Amino acid sequence: MSQVKSPLVTRNYHPETRLVHAGTLRSEFGETSESLFLTQGFVYDSAEQCEARFKGEDAGFLYSRFSNPTVAMFEQRMIELEGAEAARSTATGMAAVTTAILAPLKAGDHVVASKALFGSCRYVVEDLLPRYGIQSTLVDGLDLDQWRKAMRPNTKTCFLESPTNPTLEVLDIPAIAEIAHAGGARLVVDNVFATPMWQSPLALGADVVVYSATKHIDGQGRCLGGVILSSEAFITEHIHTFLRQTGPSMSPFNAWVLLKGLETLAVRVKQQTETAALVADALAKHPKIAKLIYPGRADHPQAALVKKQMRAGSTLVAFEVKGGKAAAFRTLNGLKLSRISNNLGDSKSLVTHPATTTHQRLTPEARAELGISEGFIRFSAGLEHADDLIADLNDGLELA
Repeated sequence: MSQVKSPLVTRNYHPETRLVHAGTLRSEFGETSESLFLTQGFVYDSAEQCEARFKGEDAGFLYSRFSNPTVAMFEQRMIELEGAEAARSTATGMAAVTTAILAPLKAGDHVVASKALFGSCRYVVEDLLPRYGIQSTLVDGLDLDQWRKAMRPNTKTCFLESPTNPTLEVLDIPAIAEIAHAGGARLVVDNVFATPMWQSPLALGADVVVYSATKHIDGQGRCLGGVILSSEAFITEHIHTFLRQTGPSMSPFNAWVLLKGLETLAVRVKQQTETAALVADALAKHPKIAKLIYPGRADHPQAALVKKQMRAGSTLVAFEVKGGKAAAFRTLNGLKLSRISNNLGDSKSLVTHPATTTHQRLTPEARAELGISEGFIRFSAGLEHADDLIADLNDGLELA
């Protein structure tokens, strides 16, 4: 991989420290903040150096479609945070998911994935891959027997989210990794809802972890981005050339914004998680809520696994309003602080109606199977005071 790597920050440092310092490449000017290199290409001292750079014999940058100093800093900081060997960034989170799944595969291969996926992720597995001769099987991610039975001799990749979008189920990553590896497959985990602060899929046995950096990593509604983290071998053999030749590249400006976001990630996620827990507790017994799901509560269906696998709950709360779509819409329309959006992990609290947005392309039967009812709402805690958010949600529910 033709890319300059900065010195590693000692991994004995806590995540909060690595989020501020890891991966920084300073220019000759000695700037405090990371430099923003808005350049398409790079120049070489000689034709010989240019040739060596393209052969990978001379460390350095070639073209910002596949290597750029600002983007490299973002990748290195994510490597340090996640405990990975290597990483490549992408223009969006879905570009990261699609690349991580598609790049290593060929016609005739097979993928097993959990049914509980973000709508676009499910499209990639269920609709896109078969167009290229790659078979796929969807399973109940909570049922380990279904994972085992779905494995085939040509299964190359298993894919899951945990917690899942939007129902916040927590899947057993170590157990599923063991099943995948026993069948000769790799496990790819989308870790967006847990964030790198609360769950480390690579340490739990996963082979690849992907993020939509658009969410908590930026976390302030500014830009798009994605990142794939794995072993040096996986990134070099499967991801680097795919990104270089197909071009779903992260903008250096977005990388710079995301570097700034990483500096405050720990502070924001801790506060948002505390707020989400308070919101969940406040709404749990509300008479107009039929069901509430939060990974940090003792009544979560996988509460024991949450304690074993995650370091804390989540910044998200899911609940079902009695009265279906009409009641859910009245609740959403009555909110003043929590804004209606299909995004999450933002400094502003956001609410989503998955049945008509993120999962609207699924059939009603498929949504029902996943537990996404017409009254289902996903709440993403921001940085507002918890008391104000609880009052706002109670006001909205009064209209349900």
